Amino acid sequence: MRAQNEAKPFVLRSRVYYEDTDAGGIVYYVNYLKFMERARTERLRHLGFAQSQLVDENLLFVVHSAEARYHAPAKLDDEISISAEVMELNRASIRFRQQVRRATDEALLCEGQFLVACVRADNLKPRAIPEALRAAFVGAASVPVGE
Repeated sequence: MRAQNEAKPFVLRSRVYYEDTDAGGIVYYVNYLKFMERARTERLRHLGFAQSQLVDENLLFVVHSAEARYHAPAKLDDEISISAEVMELNRASIRFRQQVRRATDEALLCEGQFLVACVRADNLKPRAIPEALRAAFVGAASVPVGE
């Protein structure tokens, strides 16, 4: 089910460091995926759920599929904002829409969608997203609940 969501997505601000760039000072393409992963992780933390706590509860989130489009380069020392908007919340998965923008002019640098599956840490089999976590996502914004 798709989101009918007017709420602002979660946004993480970060800086482009030397380690994120190639020899020309441009962010290496795969690092946008890392930026987006950090935003999803911080979104969970913002809701009160640390990844280490979830592992202790035999729960992991794993990326099932990823799609990214690159629009413009980020460069060394740019400040960037990375959004993590929940598009779809299902029984055992979450679909995120994410964007990386340059903070100074809001230029769209990269955007993507990620389907993240909830699995048991001990055997990597799918499991339902715990009710407390589902409620936190639903309470944070108007998120549609799927089958």
